[in-house]
Amino acid sequence: MPPSLRRQLRPVFVALTPIMGVVFAAFLVIGLGLPVLPLYVHQGLGFGTFTVGIVTGSQFAASLFSRVWSGRTCDNQGPKYALILGHAAASASGVLYLISLRLAQSPEISVAILLLGRGVLGAAESFIITGATVWGLGRVGAQNAGKVIAWMGTAMFAAFAGGAPIGVVMYKAAGFAAIAAATAIAPLVTLALVALLRPIAPQRAESASIFSVVKKVWLLGLGAALSSIGFGVILSFASLLFATRGWMPLWLAFTSYAVALIAARLILGHLPDRIGGARVALICVLIEAAGLALIGLAPSAILAALGAALTGFGYALVFPGLGIEAVHRAPPERRGLAMGAYTACLDLALGISGPMLGFIAHGAGLSAVFVISGLLVLCAAPIALRLQQAEGNVRCSDQLPRA
Repeated sequence: MPPSLRRQLRPVFVALTPIMGVVFAAFLVIGLGLPVLPLYVHQGLGFGTFTVGIVTGSQFAASLFSRVWSGRTCDNQGPKYALILGHAAASASGVLYLISLRLAQSPEISVAILLLGRGVLGAAESFIITGATVWGLGRVGAQNAGKVIAWMGTAMFAAFAGGAPIGVVMYKAAGFAAIAAATAIAPLVTLALVALLRPIAPQRAESASIFSVVKKVWLLGLGAALSSIGFGVILSFASLLFATRGWMPLWLAFTSYAVALIAARLILGHLPDRIGGARVALICVLIEAAGLALIGLAPSAILAALGAALTGFGYALVFPGLGIEAVHRAPPERRGLAMGAYTACLDLALGISGPMLGFIAHGAGLSAVFVISGLLVLCAAPIALRLQQAEGNVRCSDQLPRA
């Protein structure tokens, strides 16, 4: 990265650092359960891969129904208020985990309460990441939308990368009870950091309805949703794939994915703002699909981890690349709603793909799930190509002489 570009990015990074810290702390706790929850449901409670897919997908289903709510809360009450609600809900999910554990001798009741806890955690995640993104846009402006979306996601996945191995260690040492207790207590500690940050005033306005905003961002959301299936399949089935084949450590695939994503966003996170989000998204979708295929066909843990890294590297810039357009198409006072609607499409895909891919895994095996996911991710390429062509047409029209 040229020194002049580093100097331009430094003020933006400094302004976003406190909010990124909040996101990191919140998602570090959420990340603890990511690699061990499928193992607990499958091995601890004795359910099959279809139920594993339902449990992991329930978080995204809850996020789907809470995205618009979280976006409107940011627009009307401010993003700081949304973050406070999100942390309170995250703590409540940990309490539900603990209740589920007390009823483990009745697996059906236990998994039902666990599903409820995952749903509450999904709503918490929605309020936290939407609030952080809108807060970041308020601090550095919409002209830096790509950086805000990319770097908030970087903080989130850095937390996932750190939380995954810590969660495995805690699970082996003290079982799922350790994860549940940390989920209940840690968000209350993070609230102290949120309280120290200066809020931004919400821009109260009723100039745009929900449907008018959704109409502007639905195609972008569809592209993001398809590309996000790669994240969903690694979240739901990577640790099971490793466990089934006897590969160690169990968290390697997810951490490889997260580390590659972080590296891509730190090094290349400025590209969507500079050369166009659709162009970057098109290239990165192809990389992500190749990575998923490699996981499915890999004969060893090293090659599977390499495939996970390619998947994370590819996905890294798809979401901010398409997200730039979502921010720019929405009125300033409804950017929270726009980001909520945009990410709701992602949640819809992950909520549906979890059980669907679990059903496929039951019949065709875990390897086939990753190959099929790669094909689904490829379906986002025509959307990115269409958006890139539209960007080119706009640039050409702007260069025409005016009468």
